[in-house]
Amino acid sequence: MGRTVLPSGVRVLTEHVPGVRSVALGIWLPIGSRDERPDQAGAAHYLEHLLFKGTGRRTAQGIAEEMDAVGGELNAFTAKEHTCYYAHVLDEDVPLALDVLADVVTNAELAHTDVELERGVVLEEIAMRDDDPEDLLGELFDETLLAGHALGLPVIGSEESIRGMARDTLFDFWRGEYTAPRMVVAAAGNLDHDHIVDLAAKALGDWPDAPPVTPRPGGGVRLPARRGLALRTDDSEQAHLMLGVPALDRHDPRRPVLAVLNTALGGGLSSRLFQQVREQRGLAYQVYSSQVSYADAGTWSVYAGCAPERLGEVVAVVRDVLAGAAADGITEAEVLRAKGSLRGGTVLGLEDTASRMNRLGRSELDHGRRRTLSETLEGIDAVTPSEVADLARDLLTQDLTAAVVGPFDTPEDLPAALHDLA
Repeated sequence: MGRTVLPSGVRVLTEHVPGVRSVALGIWLPIGSRDERPDQAGAAHYLEHLLFKGTGRRTAQGIAEEMDAVGGELNAFTAKEHTCYYAHVLDEDVPLALDVLADVVTNAELAHTDVELERGVVLEEIAMRDDDPEDLLGELFDETLLAGHALGLPVIGSEESIRGMARDTLFDFWRGEYTAPRMVVAAAGNLDHDHIVDLAAKALGDWPDAPPVTPRPGGGVRLPARRGLALRTDDSEQAHLMLGVPALDRHDPRRPVLAVLNTALGGGLSSRLFQQVREQRGLAYQVYSSQVSYADAGTWSVYAGCAPERLGEVVAVVRDVLAGAAADGITEAEVLRAKGSLRGGTVLGLEDTASRMNRLGRSELDHGRRRTLSETLEGIDAVTPSEVADLARDLLTQDLTAAVVGPFDTPEDLPAALHDLA
């Protein structure tokens, strides 16, 4: 493992993975949808598309041909607090991959014709999202629970914002936000750290000297719980439900405790929600809980998809499970089982180079340091049933927010088990 900070502020992190012949590498930036002004809504994601359309040295077709010629993968993703441009190639093709990534991120042309071409592609992506009830539900839930916060806005923007997005707006966002002190080069696989540093210095070294940007600070105050009910009418065969509360930001030392609680309640086949909703009552095919942590906020939620006529019973069972955990915590056996599941899932999730590269990049951007696997596992092992009970009481006695996507015309048509949230 290695970490080097270039004079420009670019950070280079690597992890050698024995027994593989590939390398996963990415250029990470702590830039996401939460960093956009209202007139820039969706700009970070729009840029992710545009930067691959051509640079001063390569056409879009040339980029594709170079990567195809070595059997490599090249892609990117945008989230609410991060953007990552990444490649997965054979070890011998790392110089090409890093050169292409750096060229795309720093030397794109953003031609007017490409801006218009990709506008249509992004609008099609928005339409696809609108046709996927689960994707739509997640955005509706965030919009309701995080109302008034930039984190509540969709990463992809809106049809209105994308149609109105000017090329100059995108260009200014790119040049203003994509700076060397914000960049992290992360790589994992069959590599030599000094070699990756040399390649990064060559590809990204032509910047003024500057210190790296520090991670986003925590907010220190949890967002207030919002009792709310949001409905998006959709002519679907199922009703899709998300029910949840504000939770912990990523700087909160209780995050391992929340991971154990989340796993016990809805993280696997033996979890309370799966057993109560699916196994014992057969109310839904899919039911699970999840946690999301940002720098200064977090959410915890339950998802279920069921026949519309069963939504009321699903809601009642879910609320009973949450009330039981809030009142009594979870058993010692459940804690042990959840800890074992988390340990196994964490280790197995790092079996490939891409997962290790992602862990390197996110850890550096989020915490300013490499979080070791041992540190993560020790945090899980240290969780006690009393800590889980305390956190369950803290989180699950808050007002609930619910979002529903399904064949209901008005909130009044939803089952009575949701009416107290309206």
